Amino acid sequence: MSETLFAPEGGWRVRIIDLSGGAEDNIVEEIGGFPDLIHANAFARAYVRDSIERCRSAGLSPKEVLQAWFAYGEDAEVLEAGDDGWRSANELDDFAAHRASEMERDWRALDPRRAEDEDEED
Repeated sequence: MSETLFAPEGGWRVRIIDLSGGAEDNIVEEIGGFPDLIHANAFARAYVRDSIERCRSAGLSPKEVLQAWFAYGEDAEVLEAGDDGWRSANELDDFAAHRASEMERDWRALDPRRAEDEDEED
């Protein structure tokens, strides 16, 4: 963990990955500027949580929710974090089995670009 205490220059980055294969190299975007690893991990987790919920339809079993997510969803990974970066694989079964609250899905509140937009408005 000591090697990940300090953010890389420009802050931690989270890569969004299109599981449907629609984007070039499956990368949708990379979001930078996370001040600490906890923030980057929380964003990645909430982003995936929201993506799974967008793939959930009434009556789907947890297995079917995961199948839909792998076909149409988006994954997220924290770059350069090694073993300290959050990994969706560790929680996918739980996410598919249990519906997320609005707060658990709110990646927008954790997005560092939001703070930049608010600064521009001031």
